[in-house]
Amino acid sequence: MRKSYFRPVKGAPPPLCLTISRRVRFEEVDSMNVVWHGRYASYFEDGRVALGNRYGISYSDFIRERIPVPIRQIQIDYYHPLMFEDDFEIKTILHWSDAARINFEYVISNAAGKLVCTGCTVQMMLDQDLNILLTLPPFFAAFLERWKRGELA
Repeated sequence: MRKSYFRPVKGAPPPLCLTISRRVRFEEVDSMNVVWHGRYASYFEDGRVALGNRYGISYSDFIRERIPVPIRQIQIDYYHPLMFEDDFEIKTILHWSDAARINFEYVISNAAGKLVCTGCTVQMMLDQDLNILLTLPPFFAAFLERWKRGELA
């Protein structure tokens, strides 16, 4: 079994997960017909957007609340290439954090179920002056409460 990028938080609810399907487009491959390594960060974003929309913490929600959430850290571990027109799945996993940060983990597999890559991103919540928030924005604190009560499963 693969080790998670994030340590479990004692007393936290289980991670939230969402899987979406995609197909490799021509613009995503290099001259060897292989998905260019930099595209995987974009695939991670596809998963983040879908999970955020599903659970009420979309980029639009952060924009409305005037909370920038830039990527602070990204890691990608490659195992098997994707090729033009390959079908694949992006599993996005949101891990609990008590801090004003968002910890996402990703698992990309091809149509045969073979592991393509894994990775993680950490996003920090900032104020309008781009300082790191030390407390949770109210809308995100409410999201965490719903998650903790099991209302998001």
